[in-house]
Amino acid sequence: MANVARRYVPAQHGAWAFLGLPVLLASVVTPWSWLTLVLAAAWVVAYPWSYAALSLVRARRPARFRRPLAVWSAVLVPLVAVLLLARPWLMWVGVGFLALFAVNVRFARRNDERALANDGVFILECSAMVLVTWAVAVGERSLAPPTVASVPVDVWVLTVVCALVLLGSTVHVKSLLRERRDPRYAAASRRLALASVVLAWGLAVWWGLPSGIWLVVPFVFLAVRALVVGRRPLPPGRIGMVELSGFVLVVACATAATASG
Repeated sequence: MANVARRYVPAQHGAWAFLGLPVLLASVVTPWSWLTLVLAAAWVVAYPWSYAALSLVRARRPARFRRPLAVWSAVLVPLVAVLLLARPWLMWVGVGFLALFAVNVRFARRNDERALANDGVFILECSAMVLVTWAVAVGERSLAPPTVASVPVDVWVLTVVCALVLLGSTVHVKSLLRERRDPRYAAASRRLALASVVLAWGLAVWWGLPSGIWLVVPFVFLAVRALVVGRRPLPPGRIGMVELSGFVLVVACATAATASG
């Protein structure tokens, strides 16, 4: 039963947090719209769909993943159809995401999906969802998406925040698990975490003081995490809980920054 479930649902638990963070950050600065719920559903469903699609590329017995791909396609296609009908300009966004997915396919064919560069593509996809979610909520039914000039500062700031958090989390977790024997990853994790605190101050100014100071708080927590966690071995589950706590803090502080702005 477990083997069957793995064909349909990826076992990468951390990836679900990566999917949720941009949508939650976008919700902090985005007016409510039923379309954002459809977008969020399509975004989540696209993950197991892509897992099945990539498994067809790299698996020794790809036939096992044909049915999961068909099942997830049956769920995803209607959601995408609704989004394209309401926001036709999303076809251009889709082209961009398909181009990024082509990079994922290339790494899958080489059986190198854990490569840092491939992770970077996933981070780019996730971070872009902050901007896409806002645009879907405020956009119109046309072939032209909202202009770059119309994007509020807080949306840009949270897009960068999302990218920094996900990049730091990726490098940090790799330094504790898959690359724990490579000291370069541990050093990179600490340096990136400390640099992110400095960058967070710049983002706080960009957001606007004093409310922007809230955005610095989670990066201080993540820097302490990078400096402290890893001094002794931790089970993957506990590492995941620390990362999830950091993600929750990021959303909470973004909410506080918006409320006090």
